Amino acid sequence: MPVLLFSLRGVPDDEAEEIRELLAANGISFYETSSGPWGTSTPGLWLQDADTLSRAKSLIDAYHEERFREQRALYEQLEREGKHRTVMDVFKESPIRFVLYLAIVAVVLYFSIKPFLALGG
Repeated sequence: MPVLLFSLRGVPDDEAEEIRELLAANGISFYETSSGPWGTSTPGLWLQDADTLSRAKSLIDAYHEERFREQRALYEQLEREGKHRTVMDVFKESPIRFVLYLAIVAVVLYFSIKPFLALGG
C-alpha cells in the first residue's frame, strides 16, 4: 500500500528538487502527486514499498538538518554584512504598497474584532 513520505504543500521548489535527487541517488523508488487543478489534492512524494519508509525518512531528516545549518549560516552571513532584508527595507522598496497592505490588514482585523467589542457595550 502506498505511503506518503513527504508532503510538498508549501515546500520551495529547490528543496523539493533536492529531496527528489536524494531519494533517486539512494535508490529509493517513489512517485509524485500534484495538488490537482484546483489545489485540493495532496501534493507529495509517495513510496510504493512501506519497508523503505524508515530509511527514506532518516535520509530526509539528515537532509533537513544540513539544509537548516546552511540556511542559518547564510542568514547570519547576510546579517553580518548588513544585507538581510528588514521591514524597513520592504517599506523603502515600495512604501505605497506597504501602507496599502497594512491598511487592508487593519480593516480585516477591525471587522473581525468588531462583533466581539459590540458585546461588551
